[in-house]
Amino acid sequence: MSELFDKSIRTLELPRVLGLLCEQAVSGEAKARALAVRPETEAEEVERLLDQTDAAREMIGLRGSPSFSGVKPVREALDRADRSGVLNTRELLTIADLLTAARRGREYLGDAMAQRTAVDHLFLSLHGNRFLEEKIKRCIPDEDTIADAASTELGDIRRHMRAAQAKSRQILQKIISSPTYGKVLQENLITQRDGRFVVPVKAEHKGDLPGLVHDISSSGATLFVEPMGVVQANNELIELEAKEQKEIERILAELSAEAAAHREDIQWDYDALVHLDLIFARGALSYKMNGVRPEVRRDGAIRLRRARHPLLDPKCAVPIDIELGDTFDTLVITGPNTGGKTVSLKTLGLLTLMTQCGLHIPVAERSAVSVYARVLADIGDEQSIEQNLSTFSAHMVNIVNILKEADRHSLVLFDELGAGTDPVEGAALAIAVIQHVRGVGAKAAATTHYAELKTFAMTTAGVENASCEFDVETLSPTYRLLIGIPGKSNAFAISKRLGLPEEVIAAAKVQMNGESVRFEDVLAQLETKRQALEKREMEASRLYAQREEDARKAREFREQMERAKESARSRGEAEAKRILRDARAAAEQAFSELSEMRKQQAKADRAQNVNEARANLFRALNEAEGAVSQKDARQEPIPKPSRPIQVGDLVEIPGVRTPAEVTSVGKDGALQLKAGVLKMKARAEEVRLIEADERAARKPAAARRQSAPRELRASAARELDIRGLETLEAEAVVENFLSAAVMGRLETVTIIHGKGTGALRKAVHEILRRNKAVKDFRLGVYGEGENGVTVVTLK
Repeated sequence: MSELFDKSIRTLELPRVLGLLCEQAVSGEAKARALAVRPETEAEEVERLLDQTDAAREMIGLRGSPSFSGVKPVREALDRADRSGVLNTRELLTIADLLTAARRGREYLGDAMAQRTAVDHLFLSLHGNRFLEEKIKRCIPDEDTIADAASTELGDIRRHMRAAQAKSRQILQKIISSPTYGKVLQENLITQRDGRFVVPVKAEHKGDLPGLVHDISSSGATLFVEPMGVVQANNELIELEAKEQKEIERILAELSAEAAAHREDIQWDYDALVHLDLIFARGALSYKMNGVRPEVRRDGAIRLRRARHPLLDPKCAVPIDIELGDTFDTLVITGPNTGGKTVSLKTLGLLTLMTQCGLHIPVAERSAVSVYARVLADIGDEQSIEQNLSTFSAHMVNIVNILKEADRHSLVLFDELGAGTDPVEGAALAIAVIQHVRGVGAKAAATTHYAELKTFAMTTAGVENASCEFDVETLSPTYRLLIGIPGKSNAFAISKRLGLPEEVIAAAKVQMNGESVRFEDVLAQLETKRQALEKREMEASRLYAQREEDARKAREFREQMERAKESARSRGEAEAKRILRDARAAAEQAFSELSEMRKQQAKADRAQNVNEARANLFRALNEAEGAVSQKDARQEPIPKPSRPIQVGDLVEIPGVRTPAEVTSVGKDGALQLKAGVLKMKARAEEVRLIEADERAARKPAAARRQSAPRELRASAARELDIRGLETLEAEAVVENFLSAAVMGRLETVTIIHGKGTGALRKAVHEILRRNKAVKDFRLGVYGEGENGVTVVTLK
């Protein structure tokens, strides 16, 4: 950056705006960086800075600014810790505060943003170290305290210290409370000298209290004596204090070493937080001055709509519209003194510099600013007595330097170009300077009072007039900038308002040549016509706005009517649907009641059939019982065995029909029999011997009985389909199916009940919960039938 560019930055008062930015920053380093900000000269970098400012402003609006209160320099402390130095409590707490700020920075970002922003990467790059942060704060509650919990050893030492202090105080309390030493003591109090507990003793009684003298009062009347009884306790306390200090130094050294181990991460967090602090300061300043992000252009064009100078009171500043570099590359601003020409020029330059610093500017939407390699300004009276420079000479020195540096990437601003010398020569020089600046491709704006420059602007392509409006009725400026209209200096009107006598003003008008008078009259007529046209335009705009408002109200009324019509139609449809729904519900209830009545009738019929079946069953049982009784009455006699019954024979007890094996034969002929798990005794004449041929015939039947379970298992079904059955009908079918599956020793079976309303599925599940043979059951999965089947696991 050249010295002239830097001087122009000061001339345009950018440092004052950076001072406002500094006030929004929190950390000391961010404040220093805010004051050192300089305009960027690359459009891409300006876009990046503006993206960051946009993101910060949006985040501040959504959740406030993050906290940067704990961001303080730690580099020096970390460097010393890295060289095995021991940090003090203040330095360690500063590191802990920085780690807290880093952790809260990551928490601030969170995941609430719907889309990524230009500052996310800075938040995500924060490391933090919650373990070290909490450890430091646990060990060091404040700058002057090391907590007992910092280490077990420190806690033990301080517990012993308190015991030693209590012991010393107890002994001393006995001394000052004892009547024996009432005349010896100067006061009944316990104090300390050189870290040891003592009592004040009168000088004339120093021999009455054995002990060590540690101090004498200034008058010599009081001796501070450590009684011999507390010397040992005080010595122990001194030793414990030395141990305490040594342990504290060890704790600080340990914490310093841990901080040094994370030195790079902590320093990175500091730099990232300072950067974020500066970015959020830009966002806060944007809120404060109601700033807007302008469009960044690369063609040298500037378009500022309702621009305000950021250092003026927003309540008093008059917004202006400025254009440059689009249809014309040079703007000549004329008008009366104190009319706002210099403020307009400074506003143009300062807002351009602010944009290039990544700041939002106080303008309306759809404003645009181009990025320039340098903004060069010659503004203000730089007369210097020390350098022997007049006003004209001082301006000319600046202009010479500007002409040397100006190129097509420059914005050049001249205030009162050519002033301070002969008007004819000054006007000629001003025109020549403007032509030179245009020749190198720079964009330029200049203020002047010279009529020659107004004519030059009117007759030269690419050069445009602008004027600061002056109200001839009130004889005061309005500070509005009018593009395309040359302005009058209004020197006579201003002088008259300030009290210059009429005869002096009349004499001055006589001195003006005819051409100048005619030119000023033309400008006055143009100004009058312009104001009249502006009034008509304002009235037309008012009528147009009123028409638009009436049209808007008509549209709203029509939309309200349409909504009311639609609402009425919707209410009618809703009422019709409700009536249909109620009718359908009533029909379903009627059908449900009919179905329930059919079920109850069917249940009653089944109950009657069951009762008849039960009666028939009891009748058959009674008949069978009678037949058995008759059979017993005419039971045939037991045949005698063909040989004596021996151990191992099979016999049959008449009426039981179950073969039993003879396990032993008693001496008295009594037989010990075994039939399965049943054991019994019988006499030989009470049983029938199963002969060898009958025994051989029984073996195939036994084999068939042993294979019966396998055959039953093979015949038991693994799947039951009860779709279409009523709940009561399905209950009996499912119970029988489960019984058959248990008899068939099946482990898993499937019941198909369908999806439907779910009533049948619910009934099946209730049956399964009650059945003790069911181990578990579940709904089917994909490929098994899903909710339409239930898979049952049997015990």
